[in-house]
Amino acid sequence: MQLDDTDRRLLRHVLAEPELTAAELAGRAGVTPATAWRRLEKLRDRGVLGRTEAVIDWRALGWEVEVSLRFTLDKTNPRAFDEFLAAAREVPEVIEIQTFLGRVDVRLNVIARDMGHYQEIYRDRILALPHIADIEALMLVATVKDGAGLPL
Repeated sequence: MQLDDTDRRLLRHVLAEPELTAAELAGRAGVTPATAWRRLEKLRDRGVLGRTEAVIDWRALGWEVEVSLRFTLDKTNPRAFDEFLAAAREVPEVIEIQTFLGRVDVRLNVIARDMGHYQEIYRDRILALPHIADIEALMLVATVKDGAGLPL
């Protein structure tokens, strides 16, 4: 899909401040509120603009530990991926699940209140996931860049 300058201006403002109303976006993008609304709807209909989500700072709520777990699955079972993913979705502390092509099959982001809580989650829930051949854990130290912004 080709974007024109108006679409790019609207998207830049939506990325910067997603809570803005269509009227506020229109003012910042230099178009009428009706044009802004129509353009945003067209971008949503074409799948360019997805749903607006709340971003929760888990650390502010006392979840101090975030670990990225990379899994290689035992793929001798043809349902290994499906069964692993279904079980991983049931772990409340798993906040993100991604699948890959390559040596790593699946990545889970897991949050915990502290290291003791993480150890409990790891022993009781993560190691109980089916079809694990190998696990690599990476503890988050700092997020340097976060966001899916494009150079619009």
